[in-house]
Amino acid sequence: MLQNTFCHIPGIGPATEKRLWSAGITNWGQWQEPSPVRLPNSSKIEIVDILEHSCNALDDDPSYFTNQLASHEVWRIFPQYRHLTAYIDIETTGLGDDADLTTIALYDGNEVKYYVNGKNLDQFLEDIWKYKVLVTYNGKVFDIPFLERYFRITLNHAQIDLRYILARLGFKGGLKGCEKMLGIDRGGLDGVDGYFAVLLWKEYENYNDESALETLLAYNIEDTVNLEQLMIEAYNRNISQTPFAKELKIPAPIQPQLPFQADLACVQRVKRRYAL
Repeated sequence: MLQNTFCHIPGIGPATEKRLWSAGITNWGQWQEPSPVRLPNSSKIEIVDILEHSCNALDDDPSYFTNQLASHEVWRIFPQYRHLTAYIDIETTGLGDDADLTTIALYDGNEVKYYVNGKNLDQFLEDIWKYKVLVTYNGKVFDIPFLERYFRITLNHAQIDLRYILARLGFKGGLKGCEKMLGIDRGGLDGVDGYFAVLLWKEYENYNDESALETLLAYNIEDTVNLEQLMIEAYNRNISQTPFAKELKIPAPIQPQLPFQADLACVQRVKRRYAL
């Protein structure tokens, strides 16, 4: 889809892009002058330069495109850089600047990785640089700034924040709300949310309860694995509105085997302890 994209060029929005497609300019290689479509805010030189830069960036510079595209349009880069993509989600002790990082989950479409405060958080710093695209839900506002602040680093990866893409498609209400609207079932973790994740960490810290940690990791990892399903669903819904739907649709992902399962007895114990 990326090479069919023209709305990263100043002066070309989705409506103009569709007119280009209808006029037979369906990919970068078909660009011609004069343009068959009026482009009031773009010059011939600008367009040629941007398309040349786009071709040069195609192999290994996804940030070039995400820096030019609107937040709800960055789904377009996904297939091109899927092999360089990590889905990430974090859990913390709260939302403020004084909150601590508890766990991180990372999934790259093949392997699940997880990082726990007091055990292996530093390993995240080694692993994250293997990827060039980070897929999150609300990560541009929360996860990425939190990680940058916590580790004192800059994550200069291209970002696909599904919050904006799904909202444009009509799916709102947080990650769990979007999952439910799209038919994703969390089973034993249904009803567990970010606040409950904080309580699970307290249970682990205060009582050395490994079942609480494993339940927290199961929750964190499921968040991350579900991001791939949501990414592909969002991509396919967007691609269905283009002339390229049939050839570019992506099949549903194969779910990985998860390393942890929620301990339902632990969930009930935490609910009782905190009167939930």
